[in-house]
Amino acid sequence: MVVDLDVHQGNGTAEIFRHDSRVFTFSMHGANNYPLVKETSDLDIGLPDGVTDHFYLSTLEVNLQHLIETVQPDFIFFQAGVDILETDALGKLKVTREGCRQRDRLVLQAAKRNRIPIVASMGGGYSRDFKDIIEAHANTFRLAQEIFF
Repeated sequence: MVVDLDVHQGNGTAEIFRHDSRVFTFSMHGANNYPLVKETSDLDIGLPDGVTDHFYLSTLEVNLQHLIETVQPDFIFFQAGVDILETDALGKLKVTREGCRQRDRLVLQAAKRNRIPIVASMGGGYSRDFKDIIEAHANTFRLAQEIFF
């Protein structure tokens, strides 16, 4: 299962795996971000501009748990884009750095709890202050180390 949480729709994986029933593609993204014309994932959740931590995290939690129960994936490919941050110049969501960290915790803990191998890919990040990008990406690694080791 692909869990694409970059602010941009996971159009690449949606296109690549369009006719492959072995791979379930899930993209939760800004509805008004690139690409203008979206591909069709198995599950697309287009979020309105300005979504903050609470809505973002609760939407992810409900959908991720449901997908794990119904899809029963053998493996998760997690696209951990940090362009969901409120400081991002191109994204239109308003997720804080702590919210981004909690997003990563939700995904990583769900994989561990359900004994699903996971690979996380860094992605996105266009904040004016480069420290925001670095810290958000570093948090993903810190959490993986905390949760799995």
